[in-house]
Amino acid sequence: MPDVSSLLDLLTRYGYVLVFAGVLLESAGVPVPGESILIAAGVLAERGTISLVPTMAIGAAGAIVGDQLGYLIGRSGGRSFLLRWGRYVAITPDRIMRSERFFARHGGAAVFLARFVPGLRVFGALMAGVGRMHWATFAVFNALGGIIWASAAVLGGYVAGSSYHALERWIGPVGGIVAGVVAVALLAWWLVRHRRSGTTAPDATHPARNP
Repeated sequence: MPDVSSLLDLLTRYGYVLVFAGVLLESAGVPVPGESILIAAGVLAERGTISLVPTMAIGAAGAIVGDQLGYLIGRSGGRSFLLRWGRYVAITPDRIMRSERFFARHGGAAVFLARFVPGLRVFGALMAGVGRMHWATFAVFNALGGIIWASAAVLGGYVAGSSYHALERWIGPVGGIVAGVVAVALLAWWLVRHRRSGTTAPDATHPARNP
């Protein structure tokens, strides 16, 4: 990972292009420090070098597009593709196995949760593609996770200012906790809505009687 001054210098020179490209590459499966880039971009937004809202939007767009690319690569190449070429971008067989267990345990919500876990963020979209997750499910959780994660990272850097390197040490764990709470709340809402729609649906086999 680049040191603080180098990263801030690169962002000062390349701005939104680096934000988009860095986050996109990490999301697509390349071990680039996307979260650090977002936090540093938040610092520059606080200084007035770049604008806050466009930075958040561009970061979220890079996350969503990158995950879509990772999903397509994983779906078309499969597990054998990752085993053959993954070593060149630090995707080891052990990491693939751990990611598979994580996705098997959490299902669609794993796409959202993986966004907030540094060790899984690079592999999340790839593993969703390898597991042939339904695209609509992936797209929803991908967009939700990308928007929340990118916005939180940029805002964290904006609030922390020049001390953002300290923020990096706790934003991952805290973000994971927040992601878990949000994911559980969304799942509970979906289950309640699904149950209500099932119990209130008219029964075609027993039409209403006339009074």
